[in-house]
Amino acid sequence: MLLCAMAVLTAPGLATGTAYAAPAAPAVPGAPAAPAAPGAPLPGPGGKSLEQVRKDIEELYRQAGTATDAYNLAEAETKAQSDKIVEIANLIVAGKERIATLKSRAGAAARAQYRSGGLPPGARLALSEDPNQFLDGADRLRQGEKAASDLLSELDRTQTDLQRYAEEASERWKKLEENRVKQEGSKKQIEEKIKAAEELESKLEAEEKARLIQLEQEAQYRAQTAWLSTGAMKDVNGKATDAGKQAVQFATSQIGKPYKWGAVGPDSFDCSGLTSQAWRAAGRGIPRTSQEQLRLLPKVALKDMRPGDLIIYFDDASHVGMYVGDGAMVHAPRPGRNITMAGAGSMPIKAVVRPDA
Repeated sequence: MLLCAMAVLTAPGLATGTAYAAPAAPAVPGAPAAPAAPGAPLPGPGGKSLEQVRKDIEELYRQAGTATDAYNLAEAETKAQSDKIVEIANLIVAGKERIATLKSRAGAAARAQYRSGGLPPGARLALSEDPNQFLDGADRLRQGEKAASDLLSELDRTQTDLQRYAEEASERWKKLEENRVKQEGSKKQIEEKIKAAEELESKLEAEEKARLIQLEQEAQYRAQTAWLSTGAMKDVNGKATDAGKQAVQFATSQIGKPYKWGAVGPDSFDCSGLTSQAWRAAGRGIPRTSQEQLRLLPKVALKDMRPGDLIIYFDDASHVGMYVGDGAMVHAPRPGRNITMAGAGSMPIKAVVRPDA
């Protein structure tokens, strides 16, 4: 698996990612291959250097990634609230049916009492020709009175439950509307940031666009090299679990598919859509967003990292990739790029979390 992963990293013509395997010499696990020697820098739009344009585009896409996480979380919460409302509605229907049944039984008991004449017990004893028969009847009457009391108590509890269900449904509707507003706000932010980034990129000539990709690769190369120089990979030799192997296999099999915000496959993914679906394929349900993955999954030390673990990037946890071994990870980078391999240290690492702890 790792040899295959590194082969992908070093494959020529990989337009959306940098080669991150070890250079010919010395062989350092996870060290990136140096990109081609840069040519003279080309001017970008508005007189900015192309490197500054790259940074501007990168920042816009990162902000879009943060908004995407907010959108995905609101969407998941909206679905949860919607499912709960359906559940409550079914409880209300069942409760109303139960009340109708209880009222019918209460009516039958009242009619039976009416037919008995409503005489007091002493009068019925005096009028009875068979005292034993009367006592048997009195015992049944007491049982009936208890049953009627229990029935009324159950009716009262059911009505109380219905009131509670109605209040809970109202609260759920309120949260559903709040999540809808959050979704719309996040979606607007995403679209604005992506549009701004695309407009910046659209102003570049073909040669500048090719150079932009090279600059991206160079920046990743520098970050990966600096990360490796700290000795970060020195003690990292964890072995993947069976579930981890399945998750890595799923994630790497998506290489070449496009990034699309909010997507969870099968034809496109966003960053956390890829990691969550990879672990779902391995039989483990994990949170949908990178921020929730950070919050809810167990954290592990970098030295204990193993294939299948998730690497959370940036201070706001707006990006996530899956570690595949040998200092490499697979991820869905951003709009306009495809799922690819990259150096695990090519972006600022916030934490490593483990879905199968």
